[in-house]
Amino acid sequence: MNKVSFRLASSFRNRMILIFFMIIIVPFLLFAYYAHIKSIEGISNTNTKMSMSYLLQARKNFEIYLNTLNEQVNEVIGNKGLQDLLEKEPLDQAEEEAFTVNLLTVLYYATPVIDAFRVKVYPIKPTVYPSYMRTIDESVRIGDQYWFQRSKSTVSPTWYLTMPQQGKYAKPLLSYVKRFSGLYDQKLRGIIATDLSEDYLKRYFSPSDQLKDQKLLLINEKGIVHYDSSVNEWTGKEFPSDAFISYMRTGDEGSKSIAIGGQTYLATYLKMANHPWTIVSLTPLHELTGTIDEINRMLVIFLVVYLVCCISVVFYITAYYTQPIAHLVRIMRRLEADNLHYLVPWSSRKDEVGWLYRGVGSLVQRIERLITEAARSERNKKALEFQVLSHQINPHFLYNTLESIRWKAENHGRSDISEMVSALGNLLRLSLNQGKEITTLRREIEQVKAYVLIEQARMGKVVRILYSCEEATMDMPFLRLLLQPLVENAIQHSVRDDFEKGKIMITARKENEDIVIELADNGKGIPQAVLAQLEQEEEPSDTFSHARRGVGLRNVNDRLKLYFGDAYKLKIETGPDIGTKIILRHPILKEGHDLDSIGKG
Repeated sequence: MNKVSFRLASSFRNRMILIFFMIIIVPFLLFAYYAHIKSIEGISNTNTKMSMSYLLQARKNFEIYLNTLNEQVNEVIGNKGLQDLLEKEPLDQAEEEAFTVNLLTVLYYATPVIDAFRVKVYPIKPTVYPSYMRTIDESVRIGDQYWFQRSKSTVSPTWYLTMPQQGKYAKPLLSYVKRFSGLYDQKLRGIIATDLSEDYLKRYFSPSDQLKDQKLLLINEKGIVHYDSSVNEWTGKEFPSDAFISYMRTGDEGSKSIAIGGQTYLATYLKMANHPWTIVSLTPLHELTGTIDEINRMLVIFLVVYLVCCISVVFYITAYYTQPIAHLVRIMRRLEADNLHYLVPWSSRKDEVGWLYRGVGSLVQRIERLITEAARSERNKKALEFQVLSHQINPHFLYNTLESIRWKAENHGRSDISEMVSALGNLLRLSLNQGKEITTLRREIEQVKAYVLIEQARMGKVVRILYSCEEATMDMPFLRLLLQPLVENAIQHSVRDDFEKGKIMITARKENEDIVIELADNGKGIPQAVLAQLEQEEEPSDTFSHARRGVGLRNVNDRLKLYFGDAYKLKIETGPDIGTKIILRHPILKEGHDLDSIGKG
């Protein structure tokens, strides 16, 4: 199971699908969610501002109305007829009945100025006025009720909510109750109660037509709803969210989302400055986000269509790109074991996949040609190796012949011939170096010594040559046939003119990553024409003597530049009075270097 999961995850096609979804679908969903949240937030903020502006205007209008109402009530309280009638209590029933008629008459003419549902005036002692109390449909025991006692003992006006009662009134009434005294004394005369029905409150607290199901409430300090614009659904009841009541106590205005009865509302509140109410606006969030819900539905439809299109694109990419590439991979795997000729991939497509097929096909054909050439080269190599083995007979035959000559010379007492033949054999052996281009500095020095012995025997003169080589350099890898041509040049063109005075000095030392060889003689120096020929690309065409003298130098110089670069060409200091000093720099090679590795380096 894990192996299958790994193969699915490692598939190029599956990774492409995953990357496609991660890059396109996931950011799209995140953006849609972010846009949805921000849209709701923006609409909520806008609605809060609109609701707050509406509540501010409603509060202002309602406070103007209440101030006007208070002035109208004060005007009735200051009516002289009302004051005179309530100044003295009636002495008998006849006076009480006359009081009733007269007070009702005064109120009939005075109360119309008050903009309210109804106005009632209660004597401070209702029990003294039974006829009047029956006329206004109130009990003489009303004075014992809580609101009457509280209003009687309170200087400031108070508000009371009266719920509907059977046989009296069908709607809740919000009563503005205020006690009053005489105009010229502080003696209490009575209590005036001004009732406001929902029709009066609706003039100031009507929901906006732009927001369906909006609800406006008046809530007192205890959380009791005194007015509900929605057919008094919550009037007289506690507001159904204790958390919002606690939230309202934290400030004079604010807004918050609350859940009531399984529905979410955006609640905005504003406290009234001089009255015991808070105006609350409740707007269902589904009304605010109705357009967003429609957009979300369209977004879901668009997303489904988008996913279908994306899946179609994935299938298209799979069929026209990843499947051909997977087929090409299978062909390449078969190429590891099958015949290349019968598995050459080919495609007539003009796009990148076609280029890839044709490129791999061309590569396979080229590999096939290279394999053929390698096989042919291997056959040629074996043939050459056979030839080399057969030709090795000649050097061995020559060595054996020279050894026989040396042995016969020694038997006849000709040690000079023996030494010369021995030196010639060594020179031949060291020169051939078993067919290898790399030798050691020690073998190069031995070759020089063998050559000097031959030259001394041939010319019958002693060649004075000194060697000063650091032991650390002697066994280092060294390109063969570099020193002998230089020594030959020094003997033939410098020391040979005066064997008594002429001498040659060879030194070798290690300097950084190079072996530095210095070969100095005290001859007449090298002509400038010969030095100039060292830098020419073609063979020198000067006189025979100059050409002859420059062959060894040119050969060594060209080989050094060929194998190691121009930085390792010969440096020559020469002159008639100072002789010649040739400086040869040779890089320190690692063990195992051969001609091919040197040339590539």
